[in-house]
Amino acid sequence: MSAPIVGRTGRRPVIAVTACIKPVEGSPFHAAGMKYVEAAAEGAGGMPLIVPALGEGIDIDQLLGMVDGILVTGSTSNVDPALYGGPAPRPGNKGDAARDATTLPLIRAALDRDLPLLAICRGHQELNVALGGTLHQHVHEVPGMMDHRDDGTRPWEERFGHAHPVTVATGGMLQRILGGRTTMLVNSLHHQAIDRLAPSLVIEATAADGVVEAMTLPGRRFVLGVQWHPEALWRVDGNHAAILQAFGEAAAERAVSRRAAA
Repeated sequence: MSAPIVGRTGRRPVIAVTACIKPVEGSPFHAAGMKYVEAAAEGAGGMPLIVPALGEGIDIDQLLGMVDGILVTGSTSNVDPALYGGPAPRPGNKGDAARDATTLPLIRAALDRDLPLLAICRGHQELNVALGGTLHQHVHEVPGMMDHRDDGTRPWEERFGHAHPVTVATGGMLQRILGGRTTMLVNSLHHQAIDRLAPSLVIEATAADGVVEAMTLPGRRFVLGVQWHPEALWRVDGNHAAILQAFGEAAAERAVSRRAAA
């Protein structure tokens, strides 16, 4: 695969990587997983910029004027169901109100500006919620659905390895990225999933049980949500590398136009 476009200056596109609030040794930290940061830097060829989960403490317009793409990360936390009119979460649910207050308005503003956006796992779900969709909180309990959950007893490499195939929509954005493939193998580490798809989104891939595994927003430079984790497979699987490559190329093209307008 060719390297992402970096423009005549040779500078990399700046890619915002969303963070969560995570406890570290008893204190809260703004944190983004290494695999996401490395995927943005190496897989997409960008210059990562971690965005703290400060909610209204972030000037989104200022931030988006500085970046060329948005990578909305996965997380072990869940979107607050109150944000999509869902039932109250069960005891023990892991929420992250600070992240919700940051990512949802960030996604909407990025789409308004036509910034390239790659949304992974929780990010995929956030993209749906940001545009008016809803989620299953426990998709494995829905009749006819598979168990897509992570097995935390297995080694890291196995947990993030290939789990099941998805069917890629014919003629869609993802199929073009994959060079015409109609199926691909993905990993599966989620217990929530899309219930009602936001009206403006279009399905790009589904699992055998009908779970929406990928989606896009037509008419934009690059918008792709994936329920799986390409950031964990891109070094060993060309299909997942192609997704990060395409995102990086879109961000690089955005960088060229942004710098030309400066």
